Amino acid sequence: MIGGPPPGAATLESRGVAAWFGDRLVLEDVSLHMPAREVTALIGPSGCGKSTFLRILNRMHELVPNAGLAGEVLLDGTDIYADGTRAQQVRLRIGMVFQKPNPFPAMSIKDNVLAGLKLAGVKCDDKDQLVERSLERAGLWREVRDRLGAPGGALSGGQQQRLCIARSLAVRPNVLLMDEPCSALDPTSTRRIEQTIAEIGHEVTVVIVTHNMQQAQRVSDHCAFFLAAENEPGRVVEHGPTEKIFSDPEDPRTHDYVHGRFG
Repeated sequence: MIGGPPPGAATLESRGVAAWFGDRLVLEDVSLHMPAREVTALIGPSGCGKSTFLRILNRMHELVPNAGLAGEVLLDGTDIYADGTRAQQVRLRIGMVFQKPNPFPAMSIKDNVLAGLKLAGVKCDDKDQLVERSLERAGLWREVRDRLGAPGGALSGGQQQRLCIARSLAVRPNVLLMDEPCSALDPTSTRRIEQTIAEIGHEVTVVIVTHNMQQAQRVSDHCAFFLAAENEPGRVVEHGPTEKIFSDPEDPRTHDYVHGRFG
């Protein structure tokens, strides 16, 4: 049974995961081990199922009408789709940061950080300390500490994304999923978020979808290369240590993709 988040990072593993939208099979036989306290990057061309897989990892896939799923997703060995397991409890332990920053624009910076706790009904004895700690981990504290009452929507795009990271970290998840978190940001904001990933990677398991091969090399310990042939579902072609995937992959399709020959 999945309960509230115990301290520390957790291992995430998919076994034989397949996914459908209606009658269309979009992912097939995805088995992937994502180690605790490390960063796993999901790479591959658009349309190969990376973001769908990411949403399966915290039970957001089931929110899509007519979506189907097979296989298992294990959080420290416990199936997050087991009977009696509530999706809300899963998402408390496996957080998500989306491609487009989504703070509550009229809510203050402080209240944005605390919003996840309120939604989950989690009590906190020292909210000020939690806000400071979460914003520090997201690399935003120094920039906003004197204006915590200002609306979150008044921040820049990069700051809003870091605020969303702080909001996710405030509930102390075991895993943080990130769906192209830098794709809409300028290089300076991208660099700061990459630094944040490096800083939190030893405290929380991170799984990130990125189309930026240089970013995948910079931030990840492991890579999984997804690919979908024409009119075929997405599959994992190859996965392993990032250095090996980029320098000595076993599959020629991996070599061609990471060196920019397609995608």
